[in-house]
Amino acid sequence: MTITTEKQLSKLLRIGKICGTTLKMMQEAVKPGMTTAELNDIGARYLYEQGAHPAPILMYKFPGATCISINDEAAHGIPGDRVIKAGDLVNIDVSAELDGYFADCGGTIAVPPISIENKRLCDFTLAALEAAADVVTADRPLYVIGQAVEGVARKGGYNIIRELSGHGVGRSLHEEPRHVPNFFTKRAKQPLTDGMVLTLEPFLTRGIGKVVTADDGWTLKTVGGSPACQYEHTVVITRGKPILVTAV
Repeated sequence: MTITTEKQLSKLLRIGKICGTTLKMMQEAVKPGMTTAELNDIGARYLYEQGAHPAPILMYKFPGATCISINDEAAHGIPGDRVIKAGDLVNIDVSAELDGYFADCGGTIAVPPISIENKRLCDFTLAALEAAADVVTADRPLYVIGQAVEGVARKGGYNIIRELSGHGVGRSLHEEPRHVPNFFTKRAKQPLTDGMVLTLEPFLTRGIGKVVTADDGWTLKTVGGSPACQYEHTVVITRGKPILVTAV
């Protein structure tokens, strides 16, 4: 969507804060020995208390209020009886709707003891998100996002999971532009416009950068089993710095 009124922005910021707070609560709760279902329940409980509706259930009948993906699971991990272990990389993706507005955010937590490799992967993926946020300004082409992410990935020696990308969001979970590439391509020449709402969400891995759908029909796992990392914010494009809708 494109924000055109203060009322729209206020409503988007409201659900953005709820999603961001949910993500932060879940990240702080991660510990070895808990199941991903227990972690999901923490987020689901807070979302419902705020009057929000988990978007994965609302839009896609996903079997969980949030997506929790571990290690080589790049995205769409189903909460269940899997036990979180010391040393795991745990990615949490939170998206929800309130009063007709949607926001989407995500982040990866490295469970202690944290290996040098996992810390470095997280650091570079977060840096890729920050680099993307630094370049999104009205009237620039969409491909500046992928250009920024790719620059950080190359510097760190990581591959981008090209099949996964950012997207438009606001009045639905997935809107135009449906694909916000995390790699440079001149085909992504659509201009960013003042008020445009989209997600920035780089996915990096030490592996080949491809994913396959697991037998559960939802979870996307890296080909070769290499750990994956993702960070995500919903943002509003302006003529200056973007508004980080899901920041808390």
